[in-house]
Amino acid sequence: MSAPVADAAEAPAAGKPATSGGWRARVVTPQLPWRVVFIVVLALGLLAPFVLDPAFRLPLFTKYLCYAIVGVGIALAWGHGGMLTLGQGLFVGLGGYSMGMYLKLHEAGPGNVPDFMSWSGVEKLPAFWEPFRNPVVAIIGVIVLPIIVATVLGLLVFRQRVRGAYFAILTQALTAAFVILLIGQQGYTGGTNGLTNFGSFFGINLFEANGQRKLYFVTAGVLLVIFLLLRLVVASRFGRLLLAIRDGEDRVRFLGYDPTVIKTIAFAISAVTASVGGALIVPVVGIINPGMLDIVPSIELVIAVAVGGRYSLAGAVIGAVVVNWARTNFSEDYPSGWTYFQGALFIGVIAFLPRGIAGIVPQVRDGVPVLLKRLGITLPTRSGPPGGPPAAPPPGGAPVLIPGQGTPEAKEAV
Repeated sequence: MSAPVADAAEAPAAGKPATSGGWRARVVTPQLPWRVVFIVVLALGLLAPFVLDPAFRLPLFTKYLCYAIVGVGIALAWGHGGMLTLGQGLFVGLGGYSMGMYLKLHEAGPGNVPDFMSWSGVEKLPAFWEPFRNPVVAIIGVIVLPIIVATVLGLLVFRQRVRGAYFAILTQALTAAFVILLIGQQGYTGGTNGLTNFGSFFGINLFEANGQRKLYFVTAGVLLVIFLLLRLVVASRFGRLLLAIRDGEDRVRFLGYDPTVIKTIAFAISAVTASVGGALIVPVVGIINPGMLDIVPSIELVIAVAVGGRYSLAGAVIGAVVVNWARTNFSEDYPSGWTYFQGALFIGVIAFLPRGIAGIVPQVRDGVPVLLKRLGITLPTRSGPPGGPPAAPPPGGAPVLIPGQGTPEAKEAV
C-alpha cells in the first residue's frame, strides 16, 4: 500500500518540469538568485577573519556560528518534523563536556588529574574520565553519546505518541535534570564553574590571533558541511516523509509508515548537530558550564531559529547569527533591556512573520496580490495569442476552426 504513495511523492508535480542534476541540484537551490546569495555569503565568510578583530569580534562571530550549527538541527526537528525541542542544552552539554574532558586531560598531562579535581580533593582520576585521554574517544563521544540518548528517548516517547507541548516540556525536564547532575558532582564535573582554562585545541593555540582564525575556519567548515548534508536530508524521500508526518502524522501511519522511526532518526540528527556545536563552543569560548546548558539558553536558541525561519535551514543560520549579534550589541547599551526586547521580538515574529526572516520575500509575494484584491486594484495582465502550439487536426481530415482568424476557408486545416 505504501509503494504507490512513495512513487507519487517522488513524481514531479503537475504542470512543473522535472528537475535533474542529482545531489548538486539538491544541495544548492537551482534558481540563480539563491546561487548568487550562496556565493556572496561564502565570500564574506572567507573575508571575515581578516576584517574582524581577532582578539574580540572574531571569537564572538565564531561563537555565533557554533549556535548556527545547533540551530540547523532545531530547524530540522521543529520546522520539518514538528518536534519542538526546548531542551537542546542537554545535547550541547554532552558534546561540550566530552570535548572539555579531553582538553583538560591533555593539558594536565599523563598521570595527572585536572586542576579543579585537585582543588576539590580528588587525587585519582575517575574511571569514566580515563578514556577521554584519547582524542578519538572524545570525538566519538561527541557523536555517539547524543545519538544513544536521543534514540532511547525518541523510541520511548514517540512510540507513546507524545507530541506537541508535552514533548517540549519533557525535553526541558531532562535538560534541567542534567544541569542539576552536573552542579551536584563538583569534584567530577567542576560544578557550577564547569571546565575552564583551555589553551589549545588539537594543536591550535587559542591565545594567538592566527589560532583564532584557524578555529574560525574549522567552525565555518563544519557548519557548511552540516548545512549541505541536512539539505540532502530535507530534499530526500526521508525529508518528504518527515514533512508529511509534521502535517498529518496519523495519515502517514495509516499509509503504512512508522512515524516513530522517522521522528527518532530526525531527533537523533538534531541531537548530533547540537552536540557538535557544543564541542566547538568549548575552545571558542574557553569554558563549558551548566549555565550555558540550562533551560533559558535552550529557549533562546529556539527563539533565534523562529526569528530566522524554522522552515528553512538557511533561515536558522541567519536567525542564530542575527539574534546573537543583536544581543551582544544591544546588551552593551541596554544591559537590562535585552530580555524584554527578545521577548517582544519573538512575539512579533510569531504574530506578523510566521516564516521568519527567510520567509519575508515569499510572504510579501503571496500577500501583495491578496491585499490588492481587497483594495479593488486589478493588475494589468499580458494580452495576446496563446503561446502554445496550434491544435492538431482530428483524425479523418475534418477541418479545425480557429475563431477570429480570417475567412472560413482560411480556418480549415488539413
